[in-house]
Amino acid sequence: MNNARTPGSTADVVSTHSVFGAPCWVSLTSRDLEATQAFYSAVLGWRWRPAKLGDRFRVALAHNVPVAGIAAVATMWQMAVAWTPYFAVRSADEAVARVQERGGTAAVGPLSLPPGRAALLADRDGATFGIWEGELISNWESWRRAAPTFIRLHTRDAFDAALFYGEVFDWASGEGGCEVHYEGGEVVLRSGGDAVARIESGALEAAPDPTIRPHWQVHFAVADVAECARAAELNGGSVLSKGNEEAVLRDQDGAQFTVTSRRER
Repeated sequence: MNNARTPGSTADVVSTHSVFGAPCWVSLTSRDLEATQAFYSAVLGWRWRPAKLGDRFRVALAHNVPVAGIAAVATMWQMAVAWTPYFAVRSADEAVARVQERGGTAAVGPLSLPPGRAALLADRDGATFGIWEGELISNWESWRRAAPTFIRLHTRDAFDAALFYGEVFDWASGEGGCEVHYEGGEVVLRSGGDAVARIESGALEAAPDPTIRPHWQVHFAVADVAECARAAELNGGSVLSKGNEEAVLRDQDGAQFTVTSRRER
């Protein structure tokens, strides 16, 4: 995650130490960087810039606001192609230890990826998520204000999951600015008053369909859901479900994501 200032920018560097516990980024593991960039440019209109992490990494831009990252590491790290939310932590080592102490698993890391450290983990129901310790991407505050992404955990038991993540990320401490609310049967994580993640019950751990098993779903706010769905099909992807306000899509490499006309705040 690159945090070099953009030309003309006067924004201060933001560190995970000041926003710990909150979702801080979403990233896609990919096998083919060029093909992945072409797909999301066609479907979501994204442009791209390099990341300081190296040639295998790119940052997606929508209207010059950073939206997401792509890491061409799926083959190198022998992992599935998937969209993954990342949470800010003060210490990657401590967060990994907390996950393992509570029945979760560490898939990759912590790895040193200057200017920070990252790890890919799974909660005790198998849902995959990432953690990041260090400087956040340049113009990160614009990402947070624009809210181009939203994450939702589909899990077996929302309240049990809230306890797990709350203990891992210190949600109850109040120091990182995160608050947990129970609204209409869902667990809602708020940061600075805005809903930044939701947790809902109903997923089945042993379901043959991976879309029904516990997982974090990444949502992107778009202007035209139907047009995004059409573009996905025309560019080698598929439409898993579609409604008036949102559609669940799969990219050309098999990664699942949601496009929505709503910004959930």
